[in-house]
Amino acid sequence: MDIKDFRHHLHCHPELSFEEHQTAAFISERLSEMGVEYRPIAGTGILARIEGRRGNLERCVVLRADIDALPIKEMTGVDYASQSEGVMHACGHDCHAAMLYGVVKRLQMERDFEGTVLALFQPGEEQFPGGASLVLKENPFDKYKVAAVIGQHVDADMEVGEIGFCPGKFMASTDELHFTVEGVGGHAAMRCRIKDSVVAIADLIMRLNAFNSDDCVVSIGKVVAEGATNVIPDKTSCQGTMRTFSEKLRARVKEMIVNVAEEIEYKYDVEVDVDIRHGYPCVENNVQQTYEAMLLAESRGFKVCDLDMRPTAEDFGYYTQIYPSVFYRLGVGQAAGRSHTAMFLPDEKALDVGEEFMYQLALSILNK
Repeated sequence: MDIKDFRHHLHCHPELSFEEHQTAAFISERLSEMGVEYRPIAGTGILARIEGRRGNLERCVVLRADIDALPIKEMTGVDYASQSEGVMHACGHDCHAAMLYGVVKRLQMERDFEGTVLALFQPGEEQFPGGASLVLKENPFDKYKVAAVIGQHVDADMEVGEIGFCPGKFMASTDELHFTVEGVGGHAAMRCRIKDSVVAIADLIMRLNAFNSDDCVVSIGKVVAEGATNVIPDKTSCQGTMRTFSEKLRARVKEMIVNVAEEIEYKYDVEVDVDIRHGYPCVENNVQQTYEAMLLAESRGFKVCDLDMRPTAEDFGYYTQIYPSVFYRLGVGQAAGRSHTAMFLPDEKALDVGEEFMYQLALSILNK
């Protein structure tokens, strides 16, 4: 099976985070056909192992691809469109898995490298707590000296043949924010008899919005006030996201959020419940390895793009906290449209580019 057919199968049969049972079974079958050793990991993930013909087998490179899909109804109209109602590979994880499959296939056939390659088909990137955190809880790499963890992500802002890199800090941490303000509701015209939870939460949102800067994002995307034109509800709630580019700032902003909530309580005589749900850490690339990857890409004829830090998040950050890591973005053409939408359709010519570069990068690090 070639990587295009592999991708089409996954695209036809997408599964949500931590529900990737059929996906894992399909990957397992393909690995068995090639004689590749593997085991389950993180519930619905697969960890494969290929040993080189020489060198210290305890020295390894981890190649990671995520495999989960999103709760989106596909509208691309392609003949391999999703057959799972309301579920779609709208973020390119089917592409990631297909390219990793292609790399595994080549490495297994040749095995002309030093050390060991661990191929991680990881579940649950799209949903807290993140499949990467569950992978690491099993300590699967403890008996190895990990030379690098390598991951890639498709990107419609770049064309096919372009590969984007950002040495050092690359992607933000992410945390979920949940607030509930409880006051005293009543007739909207009788202001003296109410403690207005709606006004209090509006002030809270504006205070949170003031935190936004180049290094910090605090956005509220959902507000619920179940009152009416002349009814103030007892409770009003809101939910949002918080992104930062350092763990120190992340901890400080959380403290500031709690302090603001306390000030809102005092100002409006209401109760504010703050629930900050810890999410993914920052993605921070190993600087030296990333520059070496850029030189390798250029030497292989790919166009290297310098990327800025981006406030989107990835659970790949868990790996970068522990191991030297390189996470880069692969151009799939602007015609692909926006990811996380029903019309997202990467140019499949990018599959060969992604497979080739990940293969070359793995060999370059192992044989260094």
